[in-house]
Amino acid sequence: MSETMCYADNFSRSFGEQQECLEFLREREENASWRSIPTREVRFEAIDEGSTSSKVLCDWYRLMGKEGILQDTMANTKLLLRAEDALYPVRSCALSTILSRARISGHALSKVSKPVLAQILNHCVSVASGNALLRLSNEKISAMHGGDESEYAVLEIPELFQAVTDQLDTDFGSCRFISGHYEHAMMTAIWSFPNNRELVEAYEATAKKHGVYAGQFVPALRFSTSDVGISGANLYPMLMEEKSGRSVALGSALCLEHSNQASIADFKKQLSLLYPKYGDAIARLGKLMETGIDYPYNTMLRVMKRVGVTKRLAYRAAELWQAQNGERPCTAYDLYLGICEAEFLLQCDGASAPRVAQMEENISRALKVH
Repeated sequence: MSETMCYADNFSRSFGEQQECLEFLREREENASWRSIPTREVRFEAIDEGSTSSKVLCDWYRLMGKEGILQDTMANTKLLLRAEDALYPVRSCALSTILSRARISGHALSKVSKPVLAQILNHCVSVASGNALLRLSNEKISAMHGGDESEYAVLEIPELFQAVTDQLDTDFGSCRFISGHYEHAMMTAIWSFPNNRELVEAYEATAKKHGVYAGQFVPALRFSTSDVGISGANLYPMLMEEKSGRSVALGSALCLEHSNQASIADFKKQLSLLYPKYGDAIARLGKLMETGIDYPYNTMLRVMKRVGVTKRLAYRAAELWQAQNGERPCTAYDLYLGICEAEFLLQCDGASAPRVAQMEENISRALKVH
C-alpha cells in the first residue's frame, strides 16, 4: 500500500528513525480530530454500488479529488456514518467500538448484509443514552467511543511517544531506537538499551550464577498504544537480541487504559515505575534458571494452552524447541525462551501489530504459571 494513501483501511508504515516516527505521528494528528455527539443522533447508511444515491456520492468524491476514500470504503466496510450535517465513511477498525456503543455483539452480525447491519445499528443507537466520541482520521471514522466524562479518555499518541522518549533518556541513558510501526488500529515502537551496564551486567551475572549462557540479549522496551479501543498506553519490558529481533517478555506490561479521565500525567507516573521492573524481572528469570523441568515438550504445551497461545502456534513452537534441544530435561528458563519463540513465529507469519502485542501479553503470563 502506498504510503501516500493514509486514508486506506490497510495502510501501514514502518520507521527506522525515532524523529521520523514522531514527525509522522504529529502529521497524522494534524489530519485527525475528535467530535462529540449524542449517540441517539448517529445514523448509519450502507453503500449500495448500484443505487442512485451512491452514484451521486461517488461523483461528489470524484469531483473533490477524493474518490479513493470512498472506493476503499466500498472495498471494506461499505458503511457510512451520518453525524448531524456530515456524512463520513467508516473504517474497518471502527466496527468494534461501533458495535460496543450500540450494545450489540455476535458472530451473526458479520454475516448479514450491510443494509441490514445499518438498520440494526440505527435501531440500537436510537435508544442509546449519553454521547458518542467520534475519532475522525483522514476523513474516515476510526472509532466511536463513549463520550461521557467517565468513559473514554483521549491520550494523544504523539504526546505519549514524546513522554516515552523523554523518560528513557532520563532513566536509561543512551537508548537505541530499533523500529516503529503505525497502522490505524495500533502504533508500536521498540527501543533497546545496550549501553545501560547496570541492567546488562545484572542479567549476565544472573545467567553466570546459574551456569546459563546469557546470549546476546540486551534490555529493551516495546511501547504500544491505540486511539481506536484496541489497547491502552502499554509498556512492555523485555530482553532482545538486536540482530535477530527475537525478544523475551519480562513480565506483564505497565498499562494505562483510556478511561477514568486518564491523562498524560498518569502515563508519566507509569513511566517512572518502568526502570525498577527490569531488576525485578531479572530476579524472576533467576528463579526460572533454578527450576528443573523433566518433561519439557508436554510442559511447554500445557503452559502455552494455559496462557492462551493458539493450539497450532503452540505445537509449532514446541516442535521447534524439541528439534533444537531434544527431549532431555531442562530448566524453566530454557522452556520460557522456547515459549517466547511463539511471538517470533507470529511475526514471521506477518501478523498485525495488535495480534503480536496480544501474544506478547499472553506469553508474559507464563512467568506466573506454577
